Amino acid sequence: MKTSYPYPLIAREGWPFLAAFLALAVLLQILLSLYWAIPAYALFLFALQFFRDPPRQAPAGKDLVVCPADGRVIAVETVDDPYLGRSALKISVFMNVFNVHVNRMPVAGRVQKIWYFPGKFFNAALDKASAENERNALWVQTASGQDVTVVQVAGLVARRILCYVGGDAVVTAGQRFGFIRFGSRVDTYLPLSARALVTVGERVRSGADAIATLGEPS
Repeated sequence: MKTSYPYPLIAREGWPFLAAFLALAVLLQILLSLYWAIPAYALFLFALQFFRDPPRQAPAGKDLVVCPADGRVIAVETVDDPYLGRSALKISVFMNVFNVHVNRMPVAGRVQKIWYFPGKFFNAALDKASAENERNALWVQTASGQDVTVVQVAGLVARRILCYVGGDAVVTAGQRFGFIRFGSRVDTYLPLSARALVTVGERVRSGADAIATLGEPS
């Protein structure tokens, strides 16, 4: 299944940064020398790789849960879902500053509710980041009635969570729904009937890899 992708290869969130760093580099080179402009050019190249937004093809298959973030799996465990008050399978993906930071929907369905919590900025790889850091959570219900919670969590360096869908929005699996600057994690809470397809330490790609199957509704 292909996901429509009307986005440039460089995320729009990065355009102001790229323009500012490039303008600074050119100005320093003109007024001073290339030597003084090198740090600004380095910042431009860093922003170029950070804000890349490659097209992705969602995996085909019934009840697959699409990976919502690029990075490394840091948790696959049964926990209490603090948003829906249930026991759930939690799969967490940590993004470092060299990963793609576009976030994509894990399942198709309708957004039931959105929660935003201002918070702290601990290292996103730590367990306490899920409960104490700044975060934005979306509750999505599939057509079969399965409840999935996907949570954008800010990290030590990340200070801005961007979410582009609202309550009652109809979403598709693999759809681009948000962005986090700069280094963070995404937690996905699934029904206990779900089965994980990834393990801790595994590298995954948002919108391209499957992290779980939902299983039959209880």
